[in-house]
Amino acid sequence: MIETRTDIDTGAGSMPTFIFHPEEDGPFPVVFYLMDAPSIRPALMDMASRLATAGYYVMMPYLYYRKSAFKVFGQSDEEMHERRELMQSVTRDGAMQDASALWQHAQKDPNANTAAKLGAVGFCMSGSLVLALAQQWRDRVGGVASIHGAWLVNDKQDSPHRRLQGISAEVYFGWADNDPTAPREDLATMREALQQAGVRHRIDFYEDAVHGYAPPGTERYNRAASEQHWERVHAMFRRTLR
Repeated sequence: MIETRTDIDTGAGSMPTFIFHPEEDGPFPVVFYLMDAPSIRPALMDMASRLATAGYYVMMPYLYYRKSAFKVFGQSDEEMHERRELMQSVTRDGAMQDASALWQHAQKDPNANTAAKLGAVGFCMSGSLVLALAQQWRDRVGGVASIHGAWLVNDKQDSPHRRLQGISAEVYFGWADNDPTAPREDLATMREALQQAGVRHRIDFYEDAVHGYAPPGTERYNRAASEQHWERVHAMFRRTLR
């Protein structure tokens, strides 16, 4: 497995990005792997590497780069407060700017198969970002997954559930119960919006899991739910990226 770090110029700054891909038999379909609120850490690095071993060129950018140099956050009150502030710097428009820079970088790397469809996985706050990517890059994106996605349904006119028209990619949701960022009642709203927009989708609802169930290493980790999300993501990418 090849693991590298590069700093990509997005026009808004230098974005640290971690890239994973197998050593042989490339080039590989590109997958954007978008961090959750706790940011990039060893558990998420291991997950990106695990996905890459299945034959993908996985790119994991540090989305807080506009306001912070790269760091691995701890759990102190001070760092928790800093993370909450940094989350405000991650926007739909900014994410699309970042995606363009990631794609341009991939096009220059012979290990990346940019002729294949693009995939994306977003955790927590990034669940809405992969939906935005699927809508704006409808001809390029083959499949996206929102894993314990946050704030997918809200009262604003630009709520993610109101911006699904035109998505041609397949979409997967791993929806956790007892999730204050995605209450159970929001699932029905999202499902109806997906159906009305004609989006191919699958939603798994995990009654025994909580927000943050996928990455190992914390008390939130739910092995059964996490392993099922791996199964769903692998199956979707086999269908849509290869």
